[in-house]
Amino acid sequence: MGKGYDSDENTVEECPLADGLRLVAKQELREDDVIRTHSLRAMRNWIRKHPDIVNCRTDAPFLLRFLRTKKFSVPMAQDMLERYLVIRQLYPQWFSKLDVDDPVISDILDSGYLVPLPGRDEFGRCVMFSCAGRFDPYKYTSADMARVHALIGESLMDDPENQIKGYSYVNDESGLLMGHMTLWSFSDLKRIIRCLQSSTPMRHKSTYFINVPNFADKFFTATVSFLNSKLKSRVKFFSGQKDIQKFIDPKYLPKEYGGEIPLATMIVELKKKLRAKREMLMALDDMKININGKGKIISEFDDMQKELTGSFRKLEVD
Repeated sequence: MGKGYDSDENTVEECPLADGLRLVAKQELREDDVIRTHSLRAMRNWIRKHPDIVNCRTDAPFLLRFLRTKKFSVPMAQDMLERYLVIRQLYPQWFSKLDVDDPVISDILDSGYLVPLPGRDEFGRCVMFSCAGRFDPYKYTSADMARVHALIGESLMDDPENQIKGYSYVNDESGLLMGHMTLWSFSDLKRIIRCLQSSTPMRHKSTYFINVPNFADKFFTATVSFLNSKLKSRVKFFSGQKDIQKFIDPKYLPKEYGGEIPLATMIVELKKKLRAKREMLMALDDMKININGKGKIISEFDDMQKELTGSFRKLEVD
């Protein structure tokens, strides 16, 4: 039987939202006080009775990650939560030991490879900003990269504004090397993309790539082909950073990109926030699910050879 922690099943959650955020939640997610309370109770009851869930958070911020991502379809939220627990155990090299003080993670954070911007985009979304050239592919591994993304993502997921309005991603590919493209095997690249699509409770609203070098065109074409149709439609490529300023107030970009705050300052603030949440982030590893009976979910990540063959052929075309 599933064991929850941090909340009583019958607790009535107030979950106060500002008026503007409450309106967006109602219009986009069907959320109101009655639906939210009923859905949280249903999720907790399901976790308590689940034969394979050994331990899982049952506090409202955690469960609302899934309910809001799935627009309060309780069965779909339950399915995503189950998948989330499975992938954490199936791929611990990507999703466990999310420690800001881990020397490798700390060094990558210090490089400025990935930071959430201090301001939001025109739709109020949290903006994740990455720069490939700041990640050393000859010093660090794909697993190191994944854990940095997982660490920062997990630190943001309990925020109600992020849950409701979602996320935008700005990826500066200047400085991209062949080493970056060979860092991931195509099978692992496909698996982690599938994890992000089907198992990660985040509303991925837009993804922008800038400064993609010509030699990487086929690689990005193949990578985008792994996305589902909804996420594909939300990917855009731009030649430079000026295009991004149409969607994001320039003052929120790092000073190195025409903004007001130096990247180094953003890094200091990010690490301060991560350390404040360190205990919560490390405790994620306490959640457990028996994956022996989850062959159907596991097979979705392992049975990819046919799709991957097609992707390799695309790369081979001149």
